[in-house]
Amino acid sequence: MPIILRLDRVMADRKMSLNTLAEKVGIANVNLSKIKTGKVSAIRFSTLEAICEALNCQPGDILEYQPKDPDKNKASPETDAKDHKG
Repeated sequence: MPIILRLDRVMADRKMSLNTLAEKVGIANVNLSKIKTGKVSAIRFSTLEAICEALNCQPGDILEYQPKDPDKNKASPETDAKDHKG
């Protein structure tokens, strides 16, 4: 999956345990653990908002996009040169 969850990193930076965060967010430990380990395919904006509020962070601190094929998204030098000619 090209979306990587970095919740574990932010929790460690804030020195917050899974139990404490689950309590502050108002979701079960099991569900928060699934989010933390990336074993979810979706997350509600309301949950993301509550996590960001509890951790005092931005959604971009928790979510990271990694393309499946990084080379596919790069433009060739020829394309860049054509696009920048005046």
